Amino acid sequence: MSMTPDIPQSVRDLMAEIGPKWGTNTSGHVKMMVDAFSVVLAEVPTDDLEVTRDIVYGHDDERQVLDVWRTPGVTRAPMFLFFHGGAFTDGEKNRTPQIHGNIVRHAARNGIIGINVEYRQAPKWGYPAGSVDVGMAVAWARANAAAFGGDPDRVFICGSSAGAAHTGSYAYDKRLQPAGGPGIAGHIVLSGRVRADNRPDNPNAKRVEAYYGTDASRFDDLSCVSHAAADSVPTFIAVAEYENPLIDVYCAELFYRLSLAKGASPRFMRLVGHNHASIHAHIGTSENVLGQELIDFMRTGR
Repeated sequence: MSMTPDIPQSVRDLMAEIGPKWGTNTSGHVKMMVDAFSVVLAEVPTDDLEVTRDIVYGHDDERQVLDVWRTPGVTRAPMFLFFHGGAFTDGEKNRTPQIHGNIVRHAARNGIIGINVEYRQAPKWGYPAGSVDVGMAVAWARANAAAFGGDPDRVFICGSSAGAAHTGSYAYDKRLQPAGGPGIAGHIVLSGRVRADNRPDNPNAKRVEAYYGTDASRFDDLSCVSHAAADSVPTFIAVAEYENPLIDVYCAELFYRLSLAKGASPRFMRLVGHNHASIHAHIGTSENVLGQELIDFMRTGR
């Protein structure tokens, strides 16, 4: 099978069918997309890559582990840390054998060290545990860069959905960073829940409360979008046409706040026809527009 399989027409038809009604059954539609793209990506070979799984980066919880994907022999390569979504209470770095490994595999095939990170979740762990884990994973990547052929000065973090709440808070909120700064070269947001809310039109409101608590008066201060500033790291934001309710709105707010603070707009992409799950699940197929933007952002740092 090809390294980059085509998306079958049957899967595109399914995307077109459920896209306009995405918000009526977000969890069910996510499962449909994950199942469909897992089949598409199932036969992609991986024997050209070196994979080291379940490396421990923290000792507070068994979930503090990560997988490293690399092309053997790379040196001083950028390092890409991916943090999956799951509405703060769910999700796995390897939801299936293909998802979310497809994202870090794509990075590795392009000469970048791909690191798939697991992190602590609610209700066992509340704010700011997810962002603390982002910082710990970044520290691990920088400390171990040489062993994997990585460049400690070119570490990029990427969060999808709720994962972007964690990466965003670490990237922008100085209260959650080491004294010397976040130690990253850039931040990538894929359909990120960059604002905390428990609005009635948010189908995951209770899961937000499980992580942030029920005091909505604190949500603005705890939201990473509120801390976007002129000195924030370079950022790339991507959203789908069909999103979980409010995700695209909050990503647009992040784009606006960064643009206003910096006097220049960050890299931004809206994927027509895609949804909250296919935006990450399709990476590694022959539809490579987003995939190439990710690689270009990490190669150029802007």
